[in-house]
Amino acid sequence: MPETIPALFFHQARRYGARAFGWAKRRGAWEPVSWAAMADDVQALGLSLLDLGVRPGDRVAILSENRPEWAVADLAALSIGAVTVPIYTTLAAPEIAHILTDSAASVVIVSIDRHADTIETIRPTLPALAHVIQIEPRPFGVFPRGVAWYGELLGLGRSSRAGAPAFFGRVAALAPSALASLVYTSGTTGPPKGVMLTHDNFLSNCRACAQVIPVTEQDHTLSFLPLSHVFERMAGYYFILYVGGAIAYAESLEAVAANLPEVRPTVVCAVPRFYEKLHARVLETVQRGSPVKRAVFAWATTVGRRVAEHHAASRSLSPALALQRALADHLVFRKLRARLGGRLRFFISGGAPLARELAEFFYGAGILILEGYGLTETSPVIACNTPTALRFGTVGRPIPGVEVRLADDGEILTRGPHIMPGYYRNPAATCEVLEPDGWFHTGDIGHLDADGFLAITDRKKELIVTAGGKKIPPAAVEQRLKSDPAIADAVVLGDRRPYLTALLVPNLSALADHAAQAGLDTRDPAALVRHPQVTAWYEAKLRALQRDQAPFEQIKRFALLEAPFSQEAGELTPTLKVRRRVIAQRYAARIDAMYAAPAGQSANHLL
Repeated sequence: MPETIPALFFHQARRYGARAFGWAKRRGAWEPVSWAAMADDVQALGLSLLDLGVRPGDRVAILSENRPEWAVADLAALSIGAVTVPIYTTLAAPEIAHILTDSAASVVIVSIDRHADTIETIRPTLPALAHVIQIEPRPFGVFPRGVAWYGELLGLGRSSRAGAPAFFGRVAALAPSALASLVYTSGTTGPPKGVMLTHDNFLSNCRACAQVIPVTEQDHTLSFLPLSHVFERMAGYYFILYVGGAIAYAESLEAVAANLPEVRPTVVCAVPRFYEKLHARVLETVQRGSPVKRAVFAWATTVGRRVAEHHAASRSLSPALALQRALADHLVFRKLRARLGGRLRFFISGGAPLARELAEFFYGAGILILEGYGLTETSPVIACNTPTALRFGTVGRPIPGVEVRLADDGEILTRGPHIMPGYYRNPAATCEVLEPDGWFHTGDIGHLDADGFLAITDRKKELIVTAGGKKIPPAAVEQRLKSDPAIADAVVLGDRRPYLTALLVPNLSALADHAAQAGLDTRDPAALVRHPQVTAWYEAKLRALQRDQAPFEQIKRFALLEAPFSQEAGELTPTLKVRRRVIAQRYAARIDAMYAAPAGQSANHLL
């Protein structure tokens, strides 16, 4: 196979021609886009970028939602030797300005008016930015000065076919070691750093994953995680391109539930929050059903759990359990799979740890989730479960060609062709994580079992050490708390404190149902979370969740929050990871109050 991303793309385009590269929903209908049409657009845009003076190594930023044009922009820039810089559409103007300034991008390709307007507000601070290109047309074709229309550039590129030899000369001149992208990290602990990733970084991951994850040209996916995130970029885009599959682009994150049964994908990439919300919606629907339906669901869930336990123990199903599974599937689980399109072979989960209980629930429901593990700096996959090597509670075995070992303190180290060359213009930060012999420090704590399966315990920097010296991984506690459908999110605290506390975000739908049954006023969520009966309800839940935990692992106090964490408030990264430092600062008074309460007191949101 070709050794650079553009060479691979054009190889596949010649092979598949009129077959669908993917689909986009326009004017209410899913419209196919062929490989041949994509190749034509990539060449046309690439020629126009050449005419604009883009040289090898120049940075071309992309500020757009997932759509076919995102891939066209990426492939066109890569084809002429430029370096793409993806930017999350959810970022605020100062964060966008930081990325454009740090990368010194000379071109930014935006999707819609709003993003072009954002660039316009910060453009005076960006001396390197020479061109802004907008994908969507504007009314009457009138664009602000300094903004070019993507459609016009495609037309200009198609009219300069004499430049095709120069274009494909650039493609042929690309080396596998050439820089392909600067991917800026989400910044949970500080300003985003530009991770340098080469063509070979990405394609080594594709080659390795293709050996162990059975995705083929017969598969198609629904792309809804941001393409600015390296997980979707590799697993939901380059990997699909590598195997010759097809990509349907979701209308939006909010439309995913509607798009799934329309597109009927066979493979989907998602983060744990997706599965948590899907599980919560299932439980909410069941709670609103009749007592008979609730009893049937509880029985089916028990059967599913036993099926998952048999898999974990490598035991075959007895005839009786196999029959029960078939009945549970007929009565309950096939309806759940129908919501996902009915043809899904498996999910691929990444971006954050997946709770074992969730993986087991969905496995029992006939929905396979292959949890993997990686970082932006590792292109990203380090390890992954596979259909033939699946172990709950782990992220699988290292993929082919990837080395993994544990440091003395349990930190996961990895080495191989997936490792970044370094952080852009930041040699000091590079030296902190990358050893001269190629071993990369992930910052994650974990362990390898006897069969080589890797389990992640927590982030090294986030490990809580209580005043009594007990070391506690907060993610594991948070996962346990979020296993209750009434808890939408949780942040556990307690570093250098005498005990653990938690900020809990209620599932407002589940809370409203409970409150209505209890005869409480549900119109004001802020007042509702302060109601003594609601506090007592959550206290009972926490006691049940922590019944089997050691005392030092138990939450002793908690506070219910009125609103969910959000990206707009800076509490979540664009990949929906919690920014603990921001949350600790924002809720400092609530946190201090939980530690100031008298010992043994159990009131006012305290336990």
